[in-house]
Amino acid sequence: MSRDSNKSRKHEKDKQEGLGKTSEAVLNRMMEDDNSQSVEGYDAIDLDTLSMQRQDRFWNALKERYQYNTSIKHGQDFLLKHVGTKLSFVIMYADLVGSTKMSMTLPPDKLVTIIRAFSYEMSSVIESYDGYVLKYVGDAVIAFFPPGLNKYLTYDKAVRCGKSMITVIQDGINPILSKDDYPELRIKIGIDEGENVVVQYGYDNSSQIDILGYTMNVAAKITSLTGPNKVSVGDNVFKLLHPNTQDEFQESLSLRDEWKYLDSDTDKVYKVYTLK
Repeated sequence: MSRDSNKSRKHEKDKQEGLGKTSEAVLNRMMEDDNSQSVEGYDAIDLDTLSMQRQDRFWNALKERYQYNTSIKHGQDFLLKHVGTKLSFVIMYADLVGSTKMSMTLPPDKLVTIIRAFSYEMSSVIESYDGYVLKYVGDAVIAFFPPGLNKYLTYDKAVRCGKSMITVIQDGINPILSKDDYPELRIKIGIDEGENVVVQYGYDNSSQIDILGYTMNVAAKITSLTGPNKVSVGDNVFKLLHPNTQDEFQESLSLRDEWKYLDSDTDKVYKVYTLK
């Protein structure tokens, strides 16, 4: 058999079995090169190619030709080094809207595929912005962003991440769903920053590690009161965003009666801002 023939067969095999590997490699390379790239550097990524690959993955998953493999190992490995300590993190909750209704109308296998696709694609975006997935809770993805050497950059990345997640849903996943008359997905995202305690529930390294703290509660509540396809941030995040990014937000939840959270420094109502 000729060398060209072998190359052709290998190329076809890679195409069928390796869906998603290119985008994952891109994301991994982005993480490795963090010290030499700015936030603007992410714009150099071929977003159209990544979008097409997401659609290919999702289409094949709906047709039972692809299976998602989602893991929280990266986040657990990071936290393992900090068990029993208190650290500042940017916390993100990303909640799928309308999943309860979908559970009553969709076949179980299709619902599972959609939830897996949502979790996988949102996790990929989070990791591309140097975040870590903490855990999956029902139809929600909970993530954290360590401050790194430049916490201002981290805050901007977290907001850009949230906006990218909405874009992936709208431009990557929903076009495939609409082709098969499935309901389109919507997402709401809440982000806040503060100190949290890293807790491991057992003594061996394989036991689950979690993050506990007031910030987790605030971020969860922010998300629950945020509208579909919107990103909301607490004041701890907002006040350190780039001025151009701040201009994209307006004060929101803190003006509502059901918002009861207080700023720990001032004992006044904790301000929350939502993308316009």
